[in-house]
Amino acid sequence: MLPDLLSVAVPAATTTAAPTRLDPVQLFLDADIVVQAVMAGLILASIWVWAIIVSFSMKMGSIDRRNRAFEERFWQADDIEPLVRSDADLPSRRIASAGIGEWKASTRGGVKDRDGLRQRLSSTLDAAVTNESDTLAEKLNFLATVGSVAPFVGLFGTVWGIMNSFFQIGAQENTSLAVVAPGISEALFATAIGLFAAIPAVIAYNRFSHRVNAFETKLYRFSDRFNASLSRELEAM
Repeated sequence: MLPDLLSVAVPAATTTAAPTRLDPVQLFLDADIVVQAVMAGLILASIWVWAIIVSFSMKMGSIDRRNRAFEERFWQADDIEPLVRSDADLPSRRIASAGIGEWKASTRGGVKDRDGLRQRLSSTLDAAVTNESDTLAEKLNFLATVGSVAPFVGLFGTVWGIMNSFFQIGAQENTSLAVVAPGISEALFATAIGLFAAIPAVIAYNRFSHRVNAFETKLYRFSDRFNASLSRELEAM
């Protein structure tokens, strides 16, 4: 009687309980080396995306506040030269500096072609605004790239993992779900990571693009107002 009880108790004690929830770390560790490489790349891309989101949000907020304060001082100042010659890292200051530089270069020997000077001033200010907006939007290209490419990279990892699962079926000659399920879970996890990287990137890209466009509009208003001031001064000469 006692041996029979022991024979029943031993298997019961050595039986490993089935996992009750997904373990992302274990899924990564159990995945094929190719799927692991895909997951690692997507995780790094996701970290970079969030770093850009945080840094760009702080940068845009700071630039917008400081630039607005600069423009208020600029229009109230009797002499704008000290403001323009300062080393303030502000878009409006650089735009004003470009306009004044063109004005001085074109009026150094006297004004011979007023219409030509107006066109040069307008082109210089517009180019300065475009350069400032391009500089602000430079890092947004990475968000767009991750948003469009990450799902397909994750899908590649999924396809590779499923192919590996079918290979295991053939190698073990066993169609049991216990043979296929782990590989498929690891493969689908790659797609999940791809979406985790892509969704915030797309949302942030759309939001930040709107902010850059709105800020660019403010810069164009500043440059148009400054161009009008220079045109009035040109008429008075």
